[in-house]
Amino acid sequence: MSTIDESTGPAAPTPRANVTTDVTSRSGRTAVQTRLAASVRATGEGHRVTNLELFFDLVFVFAFTQVNELVAEEGSVRAALRGILLVAILWWAWCSYAWLGNQAQADEGVLRTAMIIAMGAVFAASMAIPESWHDLPGGLSGPLVLAVAIIVVRSLHLVIYAVAAGTDSGLRRQLARNAAPMAIMAVLLVLGAMSHGSHRTVLWLVALAVDYSGTYLVGASGWRMPAPGHFAERHGLIVLVALGESIVSVGVGAGRAPVSWPILLIMALGLAINVALWWAYFDVVALVAERTLQARTGVERVLLARASYTYLHFPLVLGVLTTALALQMTVEEVTSAEHSLTDTPHTLPGVCLAAGPALYLVGLSAIRWRDLGRPNGGRLVAAALLLALIPALLALPALGALGLTAAVLAGLIGVEAVRHRALRDVVRHEESEPAAPAGG
Repeated sequence: MSTIDESTGPAAPTPRANVTTDVTSRSGRTAVQTRLAASVRATGEGHRVTNLELFFDLVFVFAFTQVNELVAEEGSVRAALRGILLVAILWWAWCSYAWLGNQAQADEGVLRTAMIIAMGAVFAASMAIPESWHDLPGGLSGPLVLAVAIIVVRSLHLVIYAVAAGTDSGLRRQLARNAAPMAIMAVLLVLGAMSHGSHRTVLWLVALAVDYSGTYLVGASGWRMPAPGHFAERHGLIVLVALGESIVSVGVGAGRAPVSWPILLIMALGLAINVALWWAYFDVVALVAERTLQARTGVERVLLARASYTYLHFPLVLGVLTTALALQMTVEEVTSAEHSLTDTPHTLPGVCLAAGPALYLVGLSAIRWRDLGRPNGGRLVAAALLLALIPALLALPALGALGLTAAVLAGLIGVEAVRHRALRDVVRHEESEPAAPAGG
């Protein structure tokens, strides 16, 4: 006679099966995590920007163009403020991957896959930018597509960063701390996308404030900066991307009209403004900033990178894009059929023509102040002069306004090149860490 209660049946095998399944599941997860971690290749002091990172930046070219098209179409102060908000959201997404690519090689293993997925998400966000406040009927919700795409970009960054962190417990804790403000930002982005008009703007502004301030307040002790040269080069290249968008905006706008002497002069003046902006950064500032970052170590290097590059390079990019908007709108006005060369520019492009370069110069001075402990007085004076000339820029014909802006910037560059020629030569041609010139 059986001693087993047939109503309940033998119970012993069931726990053993559950344990076996659980162990197998954990082993499978561990194997996957091991393979992902093994595909990560660490960077070092000599690491530089990869081709994939340059490719990654191309989607941001399109995103920046979309933002300027959105602002130019409405041509109002409200549109300009919305444009600043969108650029700030895009900038934080770009910065996230600049830090990730400094921790591990962006074109290897799981990082390569993550970068390509992030490119697709940024591209989707870019496509939704024209509908970010005016959703078109018959398709998906443009604001929601934008919000979700940005959340995908940022969430993927945190996940892959955790993989790249490997056994670095300090870095993993830093990522966990940064996840909190990002999660709040994500919720606010979605709530804003589901709202309308000014409510959307306010919620997205709050999301941005939480994101920027939260990143600062959670500290930086856990971040790593193994490749300072890569980080400096990465930010220099995004400034170049913005300058490229500015040049393209002039060429595309001028291309709508037959080639003529006024069109060629506009293109020359637009190019001159962009050359001056390029010179002001890449001639000396970029070199001094990179060497200053390389000279620091540990947390001190991380804090400098966060301040001088992540935060203070944003005014540079925004200043260039503001200048690009001014040039684009000015060229479009001049090339329109009803425009006369004696007509004055509209208010927004006239103001942006001064505000863009002025913001750029203030940003450069702030970088020098953070790196070397003193601002660049000459560039602050030039920025103040540009702002003071806004009434003149609005009163002059478009060609005159472009010429006056180009003259101020060229004058600044010329004075610095002559006044600080010897120190500039030391910075540009000596490998040792130089004394910083006043124009740096």
